[in-house]
Amino acid sequence: MAETPVPNQNQEQELFSKTVTSPTESKKPPKDLWVRIRNQLTWQSIHNEQIGHARDSYLRQPNYLSVVAERADLYLYYIVEEVERRGLPIEVALLPLVESTLNPFATSSERAAGLWQIMPATGKYLGLEQNWWYDGRRDLRDSTRIALDYLEALYAEFDNDWMLALAAYNSGKGRVGRARKANAKAGLPTDYWSLKLPRETRHYVPRLIALSQIVAFPEAFNVKIPPVPNKPAFIVAATGGQIELARAASLAEIELHSLRALNPGQLRWATSPDVAQELLLPVGTKAQFQLGVASLTEADRVRWEHYKIRSGDNLINIAKKFDTEVGLLREVNNIRGSMIRAGDTLMIPYGSDWASSLAMVTKQERQQQRYRVRRGDSLYRIAGKFNVSVNDIISWNSLNPGDYLQPGQRLTLYVSGG
Repeated sequence: MAETPVPNQNQEQELFSKTVTSPTESKKPPKDLWVRIRNQLTWQSIHNEQIGHARDSYLRQPNYLSVVAERADLYLYYIVEEVERRGLPIEVALLPLVESTLNPFATSSERAAGLWQIMPATGKYLGLEQNWWYDGRRDLRDSTRIALDYLEALYAEFDNDWMLALAAYNSGKGRVGRARKANAKAGLPTDYWSLKLPRETRHYVPRLIALSQIVAFPEAFNVKIPPVPNKPAFIVAATGGQIELARAASLAEIELHSLRALNPGQLRWATSPDVAQELLLPVGTKAQFQLGVASLTEADRVRWEHYKIRSGDNLINIAKKFDTEVGLLREVNNIRGSMIRAGDTLMIPYGSDWASSLAMVTKQERQQQRYRVRRGDSLYRIAGKFNVSVNDIISWNSLNPGDYLQPGQRLTLYVSGG
């Protein structure tokens, strides 16, 4: 494929000197969310060699904006709304495109996760719920709230300088602070562009500004950005208590993968018992979902028995005692293998159609397949290869999302037939 043409130096100067239309000049809200963003951009006039290289890198990836736009249908409107509500630069709404290509299931090699790529320790420090059932770093609303809170705090701490705040978000405020002190001691400028920072952080801010330039002037770069509706993609629906995701999808009359895409923070076969009892659903599905939830009996719900393991017990006998399955006991108690200890307590769900939920199957028939982990594999890579979600693999194999895969490790997958 021929390389996408870019403006020469003179054209760049003319291009970046233009003023973007103010949102007040158009009374009617645009139908395309990109236009709404474009009308508020201000950083696209910043230009230097680092930004130019970052922009060229984007332009060499012809499918990047198509992939991002498809994901943006679900997530970007909400992020834009939150950024505007706080009065932050609209460029901040593009940060998840740089961080994760708008993929809430993305996990870095350093275990940063979600749209905003929040590290486990950072999430814990900022108050995000992270447990076996639920990871707030992957949840759209929780992660966006925490990320924006953190960015605002960094902005205030670093002299109301967004470039420094973003650098601190990427590499840590301690590192940016030390770099500024070193420059000040040497009599050098302490702005972002003058600091000695890690390679990743030196490229981080230029990538965001380069992306804002492409969004601001797509025609100039011969780029077509698929439109994204400038309207909400989801509604919030109360579940009335813990509920299996497969049952929730059925009540809303949507595919399970669609439900999981809107609720990536839910890690297991049922909603977490420890966070708000609600789910995000596609617009237009709330009425039938609420009718369905209202019709659920106690037997339809996930109910729990707490059983204290006795000497001589094993999973097979306990499963028979409670008319359930060993696989479910392993799943909900995060047990690997068959080892249990007397005195420990097992959580035992009953009264629900767990089997269809446990495998996280969609309405499409799936076939069980064994997969041996290879060197360099990640959950994200395996999920992409077999067209399943990361959370599906975690659920099917009772994995701890924080653990690394090991070469030779065997996974059970349920893949679409045909």
